[in-house]
Amino acid sequence: MDPLINFSIPLRGLHEGIHQFDFQIDRAFFDAFENAPIGESQIQLNVELNKRPGLLTIHFDFEGTVDTECDRCLAPISLPIEGEQQLIAKISEVVENEVVQDEDDPDVIFIHPELPKLNLAPFVYEYLCLALPMIKIYDCDSDSPRPCNDEMLDRLGAAEDLTEEEPTTNPVWDELKKLGNNN
Repeated sequence: MDPLINFSIPLRGLHEGIHQFDFQIDRAFFDAFENAPIGESQIQLNVELNKRPGLLTIHFDFEGTVDTECDRCLAPISLPIEGEQQLIAKISEVVENEVVQDEDDPDVIFIHPELPKLNLAPFVYEYLCLALPMIKIYDCDSDSPRPCNDEMLDRLGAAEDLTEEEPTTNPVWDELKKLGNNN
């Protein structure tokens, strides 16, 4: 069974107003996407859809953890992620039975008024990938036991000690600096 089918929200028969949807995201979700940067995960996603005439406002709110490698010590960690995003879906007769993204605003899509359901999976995937920090570290000192690879941290500490030593001076640069000070 396709794990992304659960992320299809039926639009036909959906009355105007606010609707709530809750999703649990795990590895099966990310396995459906090729070369996903996230594997194991435990993420709670809350979606609030506000249907108005000619417009859908979809608010995504997510929080959870993803399993990855720490960029500091290479130990496996459960990295906390969270975020909020909003997507605007405008109803348009111009588009066929598909979803078309606005060229000027990536948070706006156009959908046909007769579209039976809207699959939110591609948007959820994009928002979760964007929520990953560039450097995958967090304050793990409060974890018990700490997931850190102490051997790697010791090696990094020794390398930092070497770089913190007084840099050797180059006599050529010293002479050039003296010339610049003779204004």
